[in-house]
Amino acid sequence: MTTTPEPGEPGTATAVVPASKPRVDRVRQLVPVIVLVAMYAITVAIAPGYLEPPQIGSLLQLASILGIAAVGQTLVILIGGIDLSVGAVATLSNLVAAAILAGSDASLPVALLVVLAVGALVGLGNGLLIQYLKVPDLVATLASMTVVVGAGLLFTQGSPKGRSAPLLNALVTGRFLGVLTGGVLIWLAVSVVVILFLRRSAGGRYVYAVGLNREASRYAAVPVGRTVILLYVASGLMAALAGFLLTGYTGSAYLASGDSYQMQTIAAVILGGTSMFGGRGGYGGTIIGVLITVLLVSALRVVGIAQAGQDIAYGVILLGMLLLLTRMARRSA
Repeated sequence: MTTTPEPGEPGTATAVVPASKPRVDRVRQLVPVIVLVAMYAITVAIAPGYLEPPQIGSLLQLASILGIAAVGQTLVILIGGIDLSVGAVATLSNLVAAAILAGSDASLPVALLVVLAVGALVGLGNGLLIQYLKVPDLVATLASMTVVVGAGLLFTQGSPKGRSAPLLNALVTGRFLGVLTGGVLIWLAVSVVVILFLRRSAGGRYVYAVGLNREASRYAAVPVGRTVILLYVASGLMAALAGFLLTGYTGSAYLASGDSYQMQTIAAVILGGTSMFGGRGGYGGTIIGVLITVLLVSALRVVGIAQAGQDIAYGVILLGMLLLLTRMARRSA
């Protein structure tokens, strides 16, 4: 008779998950929520009337595209990696989608398939470089980012062409439930799938196991190589989907349309409480991190702070959160 190993026994992914301090973990999970509430209160105080329903709807629209791009970044950071090509893939997807669509609804399926294929190909390249050629993730994804940026320039010859399709515009920006746009509803659907995957599936357990200890994961029969490659492919796919939705939001294409996602996705993951060392955190925290990021950028603009000041404030807050969460992660180890 075959018996099923209990969690923590050799041969299971959970065997490599060390015990942590529940109290410290709960506090670490609450920090992003406290920061979000504080950001909301500060924004309301300095700009009364700013966060009215129409403005909240606009902020959620911006958050939805960033949130989808941050899905892949969350997954690769959970295994102790990073993906610097997210912004470049989103930009290239925006350029390719607009060129294929050229204002035609009939081209929507082809455009979506092409941009997803591009994103998957970039992610596959990243995964193979990192897993089999042992190129550091920072170097591999930085190199792929450079290649993708060059591909975008070559594709457009420096002058983006085409525009979004009316149906895509309506899908992304149309309001279906009060302040919620189609883009937000898509983000909610993606969020549910990702959270369930991480919390309820064997694949999700593999993600945390690989993030905590890759060598121990191999002894526990976790498919480390396949997990790493598939997560980078997922990162490419999500960045491409974000670029596609960005086309519907802006209505056209721009050479640097998705560049901000490179750092903002990393910031959202860190602000959401996911450890840069891997193995701890989740997409639920990233959702909060995305909201903090969008609210912070918007609040700094509302009070009239110059771009240089925005960058400084953004960096200081991000560094403070990183130091705090890193300290908590070490205490819970």
